[in-house]
Amino acid sequence: MTTNEETTPQWKTTVVVSTSLQNHGTSRMLGAQQHRIRFSHSVVSGAFIFPLSGTAFLLVDPQDLPEPFEESGLIERIKKFVEVHRNSFLLLYAPFNGKKELETLSLIQHRFFGSNLRILPVRNITEIVNGMLTIAKATSKPHVDSIRDRMSLARAHIIESSSVWEMLRDIL
Repeated sequence: MTTNEETTPQWKTTVVVSTSLQNHGTSRMLGAQQHRIRFSHSVVSGAFIFPLSGTAFLLVDPQDLPEPFEESGLIERIKKFVEVHRNSFLLLYAPFNGKKELETLSLIQHRFFGSNLRILPVRNITEIVNGMLTIAKATSKPHVDSIRDRMSLARAHIIESSSVWEMLRDIL
């Protein structure tokens, strides 16, 4: 018996990656999965951009930030990233939940509350890649149309088989 993964073709896309991540494990993993990777000097350092789905991800490692966090320039970098990319995600790389990681997460959440920035805490390279690919695939044009169609069918089925609708039909 074949599994769903064997019957559906693997999804492949183009990813624009900051040159600062050229030797990072995420770039190697994306390349190993046969995604088309384009490195660019013009994108924000630490960024992954999925042009076909309109999503952008910024990878931040709290361990790489200097001790006075406010002086690191991270807030300005995130602010610029959010201004440029309307569908933006922050990948907060924290292999463990230490005090510094939680303080960083809390500060970023408070600063960008109400903005279009979504924060994904990730623990390893596999979670980074899987999270990015899941979001990018779900928001890419052919897949978002398919999801919308399935949601419409499910909604129609629920309405059609609803006992409330049956009672209303009987009353009319």
